[in-house]
Amino acid sequence: MRVFNKFSEIKGFLKGRSTAIALGTFDGVHVGHQSIIRQAMALAKEHDLVGVVFTFTNHPLSVVAPDRVPVQIGDNISKAAFMEELGVDILLNVTFSEKMSRQSPEEFLDLLCQSCSPKFLVTGPNFTFGKKGKGNSRMLSRVADKYGFVAEIGKAVQIEGRMVSSTQIRALIETGDLDKTNEYLGRPFSFGGRVIHGDQRGRMIGFPTANLAIPDKRAMLPNGAYGVYVILDGVRHKGIANIGNNPTFEGCNRRLEVHILDFKGDLYNQPLTVQFVKKLREEKKFSGVEALVKQLRLDEGKARQLL
Repeated sequence: MRVFNKFSEIKGFLKGRSTAIALGTFDGVHVGHQSIIRQAMALAKEHDLVGVVFTFTNHPLSVVAPDRVPVQIGDNISKAAFMEELGVDILLNVTFSEKMSRQSPEEFLDLLCQSCSPKFLVTGPNFTFGKKGKGNSRMLSRVADKYGFVAEIGKAVQIEGRMVSSTQIRALIETGDLDKTNEYLGRPFSFGGRVIHGDQRGRMIGFPTANLAIPDKRAMLPNGAYGVYVILDGVRHKGIANIGNNPTFEGCNRRLEVHILDFKGDLYNQPLTVQFVKKLREEKKFSGVEALVKQLRLDEGKARQLL
């Protein structure tokens, strides 16, 4: 999969080849988003087109109404990794800017068509675009012939009679309902980032960890230990992760620490994605290093059995 951040980049790469495009913000890439993306990729395969996903590196509200920006379920690293799993050929991941917020729906479609030559545009029923969100799925259907594409409007996905939405999933993550979160996402809740320097205590006690910072505007599960998968260079590893401030030792900020089972190597500044499968226990403050190591061995045994 190729990733581009500018319309000019994808235009130069495509060299006039036609596309089928899935349009959306796709925060978290939940089961509803997946149905839209799979529909676009199926059309691309059926009609010998290039399968493209168009989305944003940032939430549009961060530009037009910063005080209303919701915490984000996904991130650009885990989003790209999952798009590749879905068979996407090109991810067009552009930054939503002040200039883009002023574009009319027609100007946006002109730019998209000039850059990507779409034969199909696939989106959900609630997708809006252009200045003040004046463009919508009904407009796409109305102007499709003029622009030379077919508009495919996907149906909302429901689970237990309720429409799956990013808002719903944010609430599930906050309360720690990991099973339901993963059901609505259609896969394990993921957190991607680049490994930062830690205090290296884990290395000294036989459980070296990769440390990831947790941004303020990022949805995250409650503190505790979890059985996880870790995606590194496209390879999935088993692991145990701790969310919290490591209360056994003083002066630690809240972060995500991941111990990859049966792995050796320097991960500093490497991008990786953590997939949360099951909570193992609540976060604890231990009496000392010996008690902590004993618990970590129990956590490892649980994780190996679980994963």
